[in-house]
Amino acid sequence: MCRNIKTLNNFEPPATDDEIKAAALQFVRKISGFNKPSQKNAEAFEKAVEEIFSVSRNLLENLVSTGAPRDREIERAKMMERNRKRFERA
Repeated sequence: MCRNIKTLNNFEPPATDDEIKAAALQFVRKISGFNKPSQKNAEAFEKAVEEIFSVSRNLLENLVSTGAPRDREIERAKMMERNRKRFERA
Protein backbone atom coordinates (compact mmCIF):
# COMPACT_ATOMS: atom_id res chain seq x y z
CA MET A 1 0.00 0.00 0.00
CA CYS A 2 1.22 3.47 -0.78
CA ARG A 3 2.23 5.22 2.43
CA ASN A 4 1.01 8.57 1.11
CA ILE A 5 -2.60 7.40 0.95
CA LYS A 6 -4.18 8.02 4.34
CA THR A 7 -7.25 6.41 5.88
CA LEU A 8 -10.16 8.79 5.37
CA ASN A 9 -13.05 6.90 6.95
CA ASN A 10 -14.62 7.68 10.34
CA PHE A 11 -13.05 11.05 11.11
CA GLU A 12 -14.65 14.09 12.64
CA PRO A 13 -14.91 16.28 10.65
CA PRO A 14 -15.35 13.97 7.64
CA ALA A 15 -12.80 13.83 4.83
CA THR A 16 -12.92 16.77 2.47
CA ASP A 17 -13.13 16.52 -1.31
CA ASP A 18 -9.53 17.78 -1.45
CA GLU A 19 -8.35 14.90 0.77
CA ILE A 20 -10.26 12.35 -1.28
CA LYS A 21 -8.89 13.82 -4.53
CA ALA A 22 -5.33 13.72 -3.16
CA ALA A 23 -5.75 10.04 -2.26
CA ALA A 24 -7.17 9.31 -5.73
CA LEU A 25 -4.22 11.09 -7.34
CA GLN A 26 -1.72 9.13 -5.24
CA PHE A 27 -3.46 5.87 -6.14
CA VAL A 28 -3.39 6.60 -9.88
CA ARG A 29 0.25 7.70 -9.66
CA LYS A 30 1.14 4.47 -7.89
CA ILE A 31 -0.56 2.08 -10.27
CA SER A 32 0.37 3.98 -13.46
CA GLY A 33 3.99 4.53 -12.48
CA PHE A 34 3.70 8.19 -13.55
CA ASN A 35 4.21 11.12 -11.24
CA LYS A 36 3.19 13.35 -14.14
CA PRO A 37 1.91 11.68 -17.30
CA SER A 38 3.01 12.57 -20.82
CA GLN A 39 0.68 14.67 -22.96
CA LYS A 40 -0.46 11.48 -24.70
CA ASN A 41 -1.46 9.91 -21.38
CA ALA A 42 -2.72 13.04 -19.58
CA GLU A 43 -6.38 12.60 -20.53
CA ALA A 44 -6.51 8.95 -19.42
CA PHE A 45 -4.62 9.82 -16.22
CA GLU A 46 -6.99 12.68 -15.30
CA LYS A 47 -10.04 10.58 -16.16
CA ALA A 48 -8.79 7.82 -13.87
CA VAL A 49 -8.22 10.31 -11.03
CA GLU A 50 -11.77 11.67 -11.43
CA GLU A 51 -13.29 8.17 -11.51
CA ILE A 52 -11.34 7.00 -8.45
CA PHE A 53 -12.31 10.23 -6.65
CA SER A 54 -16.00 9.68 -7.44
CA VAL A 55 -15.99 6.04 -6.36
CA SER A 56 -14.02 6.83 -3.20
CA ARG A 57 -16.34 9.67 -2.22
CA ASN A 58 -19.36 7.43 -2.77
CA LEU A 59 -17.75 4.71 -0.66
CA LEU A 60 -16.97 7.09 2.22
CA GLU A 61 -20.50 8.51 2.15
CA ASN A 62 -22.05 5.05 2.37
CA LEU A 63 -19.81 3.32 4.92
CA VAL A 64 -21.33 2.76 8.35
CA SER A 65 -19.01 2.94 11.34
CA THR A 66 -19.92 1.57 14.74
CA GLY A 67 -16.92 3.11 16.51
CA ALA A 68 -16.62 6.67 17.67
CA PRO A 69 -15.20 9.05 15.07
CA ARG A 70 -11.45 9.51 15.29
CA ASP A 71 -9.90 12.86 16.04
CA ARG A 72 -7.53 14.12 13.33
CA GLU A 73 -5.13 15.75 15.79
CA ILE A 74 -4.82 12.62 17.93
CA GLU A 75 -4.24 10.46 14.84
CA ARG A 76 -1.66 12.95 13.53
CA ALA A 77 0.19 12.84 16.87
CA LYS A 78 0.21 9.00 16.76
CA MET A 79 1.59 9.09 13.22
CA MET A 80 4.32 11.56 14.21
CA GLU A 81 5.33 9.34 17.13
CA ARG A 82 5.46 6.23 14.89
CA ASN A 83 7.59 8.11 12.37
CA ARG A 84 9.89 9.42 15.10
CA LYS A 85 10.49 5.88 16.36
CA ARG A 86 10.89 4.50 12.86
CA PHE A 87 13.45 7.05 11.71
CA GLU A 88 15.19 7.20 15.07
CA ARG A 89 16.57 3.71 14.42
CA ALA A 90 17.93 4.58 10.98
